[in-house]
Amino acid sequence: MLPTLASGALFFPGLFALCTWALRCSRPGWSRTDCVMISTRLVSSVHAVLATGSGIVIIRSCDDVITGRAFGETSGISLSAASSWQN
Repeated sequence: MLPTLASGALFFPGLFALCTWALRCSRPGWSRTDCVMISTRLVSSVHAVLATGSGIVIIRSCDDVITGRAFGETSGISLSAASSWQN
């Protein structure tokens, strides 16, 4: 999980810097504030698409989310213990 965190910590600021730089070069008439605002929205959109995609993958990989979760909680296994087994 740490490599995923590290790659996200590099990817999103890097994408923001790249978008800001590309907008400053391609649209010299725009102010820095405009470029930063558009870059922020682009990075937020990419983040939303990736989060939605990962949610869809998780939902599709579960057979039955409701009973699978209820079974783990009623059998005396805490969710934190179950998640530590997966890692």
